[in-house]
Amino acid sequence: MVHVTSEIGRLRRVLVHEPGAEIDRMVPPMMEELLFDDILFGERARDEHGRFRRLLQVLGVEVVEVADLLAETLASPKARSWLWRMLLPQLPPGLRDAPPADGDEMLEVVVGGLLTGATDGGIEVGDLFRLPPLPNWCFQRDPQVIVGPGVVFSAMATPARWREGILARAIFRFHPELAATPVLHDPMRPEPGMEHVFGLHRPRLEGGDVLVLSPEIVAVGVSERTNSHAVDALARALARSERGPRWLEVVQLPRRRAYMHLDTVFTPADRDAALVFAPVVWGDGPQAADAYEIDLHADDLGPRHRGRLGDALAERGLGLEPIPCGGADPIDQLREQWTDGANTLALAPGIITLYDRNVATASELDRRGWRVVAAEDVLLGRAEVSLDDDGRTCLLLPSHEISRARGGPHCLSHPLERDEI
Repeated sequence: MVHVTSEIGRLRRVLVHEPGAEIDRMVPPMMEELLFDDILFGERARDEHGRFRRLLQVLGVEVVEVADLLAETLASPKARSWLWRMLLPQLPPGLRDAPPADGDEMLEVVVGGLLTGATDGGIEVGDLFRLPPLPNWCFQRDPQVIVGPGVVFSAMATPARWREGILARAIFRFHPELAATPVLHDPMRPEPGMEHVFGLHRPRLEGGDVLVLSPEIVAVGVSERTNSHAVDALARALARSERGPRWLEVVQLPRRRAYMHLDTVFTPADRDAALVFAPVVWGDGPQAADAYEIDLHADDLGPRHRGRLGDALAERGLGLEPIPCGGADPIDQLREQWTDGANTLALAPGIITLYDRNVATASELDRRGWRVVAAEDVLLGRAEVSLDDDGRTCLLLPSHEISRARGGPHCLSHPLERDEI
C-alpha cells in the first residue's frame, strides 16, 4: 500500500537506499554528468546515511531499502527478463545476449555496474566499465513520485540516470507488495498523437520537481531536469484521475545548476511553514520564479499566471510562513541553499530533518521558536523526540560527506505512506 497526500503528514513508511558499491566505483570523469561535487568517501557516506536511517527507525518510521525490494522483485524470472529487455538500449553488444544467471547477480550488475577488466591504462568511463554504476541511486526522491494512492514514474533527464527509472518501473510492476499500485502516469509512454515529442524534446520529469502539498494541490517545477512537455503530460494524466488533485502549481525555475529541482528551493516544514530559498521562490528580484496554475477539473488545461508560488498557494488555502534557508544574510542564503538548507524531509507536521552543516538555517529556525536537536543526541538517548509532539523540532543530521553528492534529506528519501493531515 502507498498513500501520500502531503509533504508533512506523519511519516509511516519511507523508501531509501544506502550508498553501496556504486559509490565506491564512481570515478572523477563521471562527476559532471552525475552532478556530484566530488567523488565520495563511501565508508563515511554510509555511516552518515546509516545514522539518518537509524534516526527514522528510532522515531517509529518503517525504513524500506529499495535494494531489498529490487532483490525480491528479481527473484521472479519474468521480472528479470522484462528488466533486461528494458535495459537493452544501454547495454554493450557483447552483454545483450548474456543476461545474469540469477536475481542477485542481476542486482549487482544493474546497480553496481560491470567492469571491463581492462588493464591497458585507459582512464575514461568506457575504458573501465562495460556498464557504468548508478551512484545517484541513493537519491530515491527522483525515480518515482507517490501521489495519493498511486505512482507517477519519472523520465530522467540524463542518460546516466535513465536506468534508475527503469528499476522503479520493475519494482512497481513485479514486486508482490507494490504491483497493484495504480500507475497514474508514465511519461515514457507516448500518448496517442504525441509521439512526435519523443525525440530531441522528449518529456523529462524527475521526482525532486514534484511536491504533493495537499490532497488538492501538487506543485511541479520546470527546471534544469523537468521540462514543459512533461508537465503538460502530467497535467493531462492527473486530470484523468478520479482521486487526483484539483490544482497543479507550475513553478518556472531559473536554469541554474544550484536549482536543479524544485525541492532545492522549497520544501514544506509544517502545516503553515516552509523552508525556502527566498530570492527564487519568495522574492521579487531578478531570479524570482513565476508560478502558473492549472485547474485539473477544467476543460482547458492551459496554465494561468499566478505571480509567486506563495501567493498562489495562499489563494488555495495553503498559506505558508517562509523560513529562509541561511536566515536573513544573502551570503548565508546562497551558501546554504547550495548545501540543501531548503531541502528538508518532514517526519510529521513541524518535525523536520536538516543537514547539520546548515548552521545559519538552524539558527533561523531557533530564532523562530523551533527546538534544534542533533540527531546524535536522539540516537544516544540524550534527547527525546516524538512524532506526536505538538511543538516544532529540527533534527540535525551529520552531513560532512553525503552532502557532497548534491542532495539533502528530502532528496535521499521517498515517502511511501504518510498519515492524512
